[in-house]
Amino acid sequence: MSSPGTASSHIAIIGGGPAGLMAAEILAQAGMAVSLFERMPSVGRKLLMAGRGGLNITHSEPIEQFRTRYGAATDWMAPHLAAFPPAALIAWCAALGQQTFIGSSGRVFPQAMKASPLLRAWLTRLDGFGVRIATRMDWTGWNAAGALAFADGSSCNADATVLALGGASWPRLGADGGWTALLPDIAMTPLQPANCGFKVDWSDIFRRQHAGAPLKRIALHFAGQTLRGEAVITAEGIEGGAIYALSARLRETIAHDGAALLQIDLRPDLSVEELAERLDEPRRGASLSNFLRKRIGLPPVAIGLVQEALHAGDTAPLAHLVKALPLRLTAPFGLARAISTAGGIALDELDAHLMLRRRPGIFVAGEMLDWEAPTGGYLLQGCLATGAAAGHGVLHWLQSRQGL
Repeated sequence: MSSPGTASSHIAIIGGGPAGLMAAEILAQAGMAVSLFERMPSVGRKLLMAGRGGLNITHSEPIEQFRTRYGAATDWMAPHLAAFPPAALIAWCAALGQQTFIGSSGRVFPQAMKASPLLRAWLTRLDGFGVRIATRMDWTGWNAAGALAFADGSSCNADATVLALGGASWPRLGADGGWTALLPDIAMTPLQPANCGFKVDWSDIFRRQHAGAPLKRIALHFAGQTLRGEAVITAEGIEGGAIYALSARLRETIAHDGAALLQIDLRPDLSVEELAERLDEPRRGASLSNFLRKRIGLPPVAIGLVQEALHAGDTAPLAHLVKALPLRLTAPFGLARAISTAGGIALDELDAHLMLRRRPGIFVAGEMLDWEAPTGGYLLQGCLATGAAAGHGVLHWLQSRQGL
């Protein structure tokens, strides 16, 4: 259905990820002529990559708790989540023929457990709305006449533009952060890895024996926060869902102090007193490895972590070491390995409708903006919610210009 006075408007979307596609849907459904430009050979590449792990689209927890997952951007994100909450996203998926289910962790997944059916249905819908998608179109800014310019020498005049170019994580999928140079007058927080792993100075023997090993049923403690989950040892350090959930605080601590001391509870189901009782027996010739395996059921990788700490000179009683094993993290993994990006365009550069205050008619959505969230459905929900907000923002701006 067309919005009054705006049916002839042409809107350009730069970026074919979830935020850009959602903005395109909102605008095309309202009767706009929409052209979406994507620098890669196809759209939705990061969405498809996320789908390899089951495509966690959102989370079922109460919205009051859901909002807090956006950290410093909680208050800023609140109205966008209110306008497009998890329930709306689930209904949107159903309208595309993709039914969802809630997993044991409260996370929401499509029943197909992959992204490709959802993306195909979405693109079919956009095509039906008349959205024109042009791939291999690398946006380079604006030309002297004020039109959008592209690397192939072409240009595009638009009545409004939505920028949805992503952050800088997984750059091989299309988003490399190069757009920051195209907005020199806009305040930004430097792009940094989010939902990332961290470097640890493992000994050669530990690295050789345990790189790639999962750490299951553990608890992590850092800066007053405790959470259960899983992690994976890598040759360079440690990563995984439990680490990602703490990555913002860990990254900030490393930036301030040069390192962060994470504590791992290797047996969160046992108290330190229960562990002490089980370990308060002579080994009778058993190696430390066999002793820990038989007495408290530690797997080889957890035993290796205990041995790492002991070899580094840790003198804590064995039971305390198992309950609070110190791990010194020295740096986050780089953006190329991060799941998402922190930093981006400062939120106070935008009005309530996600339009750049210094660039009337230019709207921004998704990971270009300075917000971050842990994995668990919050990332995709945030991108889609801001994409919808930018689309509605364009409609509001066009109507206000005509005095409607």
